[in-house]
Amino acid sequence: MVLLPILHGAPATTTAGWWHWHLHPDVWLFCIVLEALYLYAVIWLRQSASDAGRVKRRQVWLFSGGVFTIWLAAGTPIHDIGEQYLLSVHMLEHTMLTFVAAPLLLAGIPSWLWQVPLRVRGVLPAARVLVHPIVILFVVNMTFVVLHLPAVLDLSLRSEPFHFTWHAVLVAVSILMWWPILSDVPELPRISYPMQMAYLFVQSLIPMVVASFITFADHAIYAPYVQAPRLWGLSPIADQQIAGGLMKTFGALVIWWFIGLAFFRWYRDSQAEEKGPRWSDVQEELDQLGLSHR
Repeated sequence: MVLLPILHGAPATTTAGWWHWHLHPDVWLFCIVLEALYLYAVIWLRQSASDAGRVKRRQVWLFSGGVFTIWLAAGTPIHDIGEQYLLSVHMLEHTMLTFVAAPLLLAGIPSWLWQVPLRVRGVLPAARVLVHPIVILFVVNMTFVVLHLPAVLDLSLRSEPFHFTWHAVLVAVSILMWWPILSDVPELPRISYPMQMAYLFVQSLIPMVVASFITFADHAIYAPYVQAPRLWGLSPIADQQIAGGLMKTFGALVIWWFIGLAFFRWYRDSQAEEKGPRWSDVQEELDQLGLSHR
């Protein structure tokens, strides 16, 4: 890792080489292992599981897209610029992990694969508590607040292992955040569409407060970015305002898109109940049971 000079006590004065691509072996290894484990599970492990359902090609593409997003955010110059120069790019990295990578990973994992660890004694009751919406709201928002405290962010810039762990925790907690919306596990199902809309609205409040605090602060909150080399003519305050605005707009757009999707699906289902079952609903049930020939 290339550390900011100010982390060693001297202010940084140059931006030379900011475009250089620094390899991140830990990120590359993590993404390769994650993709390999997934493919092993859905190809070879599935053959040994008698009750394993089919794996849709779309699911493989979704999961692979999530892995690619992790690599794009943490293994390319996006990570280096965010770590060494701009808070706004650092926040872009976090939003990519939270609102793109996490839902893609969750949507790509078939339900039968989740059910394997759930068969272990004591896991299912604990999982039911963990994925309760109220528990998720507390865990996700408290984690989000703690990870964005100035002292914690400063430590992440000083320590590469801590920074890697920080991002891993962020992805894991973000997957938990999307569980009530995207789960296909019968034992731990997603919540109803009206509840999804309420849950997502509440879920957006704390991050919006944090983002507003960052955006409208009259001073630079994160010390490492005050003395960091100035890039693209952005002052520390302007950089911080962009970072806060990015947190608000990017997250809000994704969350409200899912709220709108839940509303229209709720409306569609209410209309379908009046007209009786549709063939697409029957086909979806067959797909979930692995009885479809498509």
